[in-house]
Amino acid sequence: MDIRPLSDDYAVSPQIAPTDVAAIAEAGYTTVVCNRPDGEIPTELHANAIRAAAEAAGLKFVLNPVVGGAISIDNVTVQADAMMNSTGPVLAYCASGNRSSIVWALALAGKRPTDDLIAIPARHGYGLEPFRATINQLAQA
Repeated sequence: MDIRPLSDDYAVSPQIAPTDVAAIAEAGYTTVVCNRPDGEIPTELHANAIRAAAEAAGLKFVLNPVVGGAISIDNVTVQADAMMNSTGPVLAYCASGNRSSIVWALALAGKRPTDDLIAIPARHGYGLEPFRATINQLAQA
């Protein structure tokens, strides 16, 4: 498991397994957000398997599957709600952490400078520059 913090209260990770959840809880995360559609992964990694492990560990679980190249405003809204309503730090995961960083940046549009929303994920290898215009547009909404 490779947790990559984007802020004090939000981190992203490539795909996790049910066996990773105990370490996630021990690390202080209180909410796990799945940004990966089940159709991309084997059954043992489907959201319901992660949900069961997360809830057994006392964590909140949020399902918000993000399809690459088709991120919706609903994805952004669900991610923002998960972040806002968490009682502690959030760990979001997808295939690499990229989609989880994109929806984080879009959810924070207008709340943090666009340059930061692009530069912070870049430290972990995530290229959000193509989303600059969308971040700026959401910041104006």
